[in-house]
Amino acid sequence: MKLPFKIDLTDKVVAITGAGGIICGEFAKALAECGAKVALLDINYDAAKKIADEIGENAIAVRCNCLDKASIEEAKNTVNESFGAVNFLVNGAGGNNPKATTDIENMTPDIEGEVKTFFDIDEQGFKFVFDLNITSAFLVTQVFAKDMVKTGGNIINVSSMNAFRPLTKIPAYSAAKAGISNFTEWLAVHFAPCNIRCNAIAPGFFATNQNRALLFNEDGTPTARTGKILRGTPMNRFGEISDLIGTLLWLACDEASGFVTGSVIAVDGGFAAYSGV
Repeated sequence: MKLPFKIDLTDKVVAITGAGGIICGEFAKALAECGAKVALLDINYDAAKKIADEIGENAIAVRCNCLDKASIEEAKNTVNESFGAVNFLVNGAGGNNPKATTDIENMTPDIEGEVKTFFDIDEQGFKFVFDLNITSAFLVTQVFAKDMVKTGGNIINVSSMNAFRPLTKIPAYSAAKAGISNFTEWLAVHFAPCNIRCNAIAPGFFATNQNRALLFNEDGTPTARTGKILRGTPMNRFGEISDLIGTLLWLACDEASGFVTGSVIAVDGGFAAYSGV
């Protein structure tokens, strides 16, 4: 992988959740390229294993259910036995669920028929999205940060543009990511005396497996939602995963960002800054 710049992470042992996905898989590759020992945690072991095999000897794949504390603790034991104490954590596990979305952007008095509105959102689906994003970050941090309390460390959470401005149709995901940003700030204050920095990266719009069906029709043409997204993004394009790597490496480098904690860094092509006029 071509890095925008290179830093020395030879003393870092990194645990990354959601590492079988596109974004965190690339994060793992970048950190390993800088010398870190990287543990790729994912409930989808095969996806994590594929990426770990691409990285080589500095990486291991670990099956982990980030909503099961016993599974997280077992994963931590595996990482400790393989690489030693963890001093760098990336909370990347998360996502949305169709049961927690609406079919329409706005409710109107005349809507009727087979249309899923706010009133039809499944309670369990809503709770699942919160658990997948917030509870997972809470549990994983609770387990892995124990390695960092006496020696210091670095925690990077993955937030979203939804944390700045909630998107239509996805109320649970938007609220959950806002919670991740707030949780990031809370952790930064709580762990500051232990020399543990905690920040978040908030990606703008990237075409991933998770959202591709929302952005492109089956024939590859952009959907109407894609048109709205690009009109609201001053740089007028989707992000590339490589656009996130520079921010990741900056936050990973204690020499470059050692006084940065409690920050949520937008990597969004200007979306959060644009009012629409």
